[in-house]
Amino acid sequence: MRIETQCLHEGYSPKNGEARNIPIYQSSTYKYESTEHVGKLFDLAVEGHMYSRISNPTVAMVEEKIAALEGGVGALCTTSGQAANMLAVLNIAKAGDHIVSSSEIYGGTINLFNVTMKKMGIEVTFVDQNAPLSELQKAIRPNTKLVFGETIANPSISVLDIEKFAQLAHSNGLPLIVDSTFATPVLCKPIEYGADIVVHSTTKYMDGHALQIGGVIVDSGKFDWANGKYPEFTEPDDSYHGVVYTEMFGKAAFITKARVQLMRDMGVYPTAISAFLLNMGLETLAVRMDRYCSNAEKVAEFLCKSDKIEFVNYPTVKGNKYYDLAKKYLKGCSGVISFSIKGGRENAVRFMDSLKLASNEVHVADIRTCVLHPASATHRQLTDEQLIAAGITPGLIRFSVGLENVDDIIDDIKQALENV
Repeated sequence: MRIETQCLHEGYSPKNGEARNIPIYQSSTYKYESTEHVGKLFDLAVEGHMYSRISNPTVAMVEEKIAALEGGVGALCTTSGQAANMLAVLNIAKAGDHIVSSSEIYGGTINLFNVTMKKMGIEVTFVDQNAPLSELQKAIRPNTKLVFGETIANPSISVLDIEKFAQLAHSNGLPLIVDSTFATPVLCKPIEYGADIVVHSTTKYMDGHALQIGGVIVDSGKFDWANGKYPEFTEPDDSYHGVVYTEMFGKAAFITKARVQLMRDMGVYPTAISAFLLNMGLETLAVRMDRYCSNAEKVAEFLCKSDKIEFVNYPTVKGNKYYDLAKKYLKGCSGVISFSIKGGRENAVRFMDSLKLASNEVHVADIRTCVLHPASATHRQLTDEQLIAAGITPGLIRFSVGLENVDDIIDDIKQALENV
């Protein structure tokens, strides 16, 4: 099936007389016919649901759909995009280890890596993703366990050279994790370009309606966890009576370990109703992404003509330094534009407070147009140096184009610019 059809049909195929929509299994527990079967579940010897902190039938259907959309062997839904990033990294790295990440990533992820994981004993080196491979190689250490980047960075709207980062990772025997939240599998499938693990904040385009927080991890099934660098995958897990993940689960070793170890212990698993609502968003994802991209291109073209705009970051704009990478990796650049108002923070705030249609929200990738000043909100905790490294100026505005008539969106921008 092509992706538009997958959005509607993957994950759940009703049998004769069954519900057309995925059923909601709103239950924390499950009943079994024998104690022996329960024992086999806890030995990971048979498939099934033990407890809804680890898995649930409704959530499993959505996980199967997302894995199919990305071309992976399995997926694990989480209660937020941050939880997805956290579990994906902790499934590989531990105290004393090191990770390499692009500096142009979401501010919350920078904080997760640079503060919280630092407290856990995991060090991070942030690199300029536009640097040549030889320069990036200098960041790799003997204890480096993974490389991380974002397909379309939030909020700089830079485009990651996925193949270059995959080469950096794989030449050192490391996996590449790519956050593809803004692209979604409709616009880019990072696994096709060498990514080993793909993460999303499903809160954004996948949900689409600003209904709930969520995340997901997708396992490509292509990385060799038995290359000698990751003994936790190849040595017995005492918490499951000596299970060896690479031997028992093969290509699905990573995603299985993330579920039965980390999800078991941290419990950041979504409810059945959350998965049901997420699925409703996924069903229209392909249609919505087409409209987001179309609207955003027209808004970006309008902004480029204004003498009150310092610069516009949107990869399809002629002259954008990511134009060629966007053509290579993306089927569209999402509905998120970043641009800088001349005059800095004061004029940026004045412009935003003058908008009438667009909502000032700590959100992005909604069906409705919304706007944010990153330096005052999502990236407020960063230093000036970190802001610059993330591609954020004092006057930078993140503008998330919605599904309204594009002329109405542009009219709103026009009247707001008159106050600057």
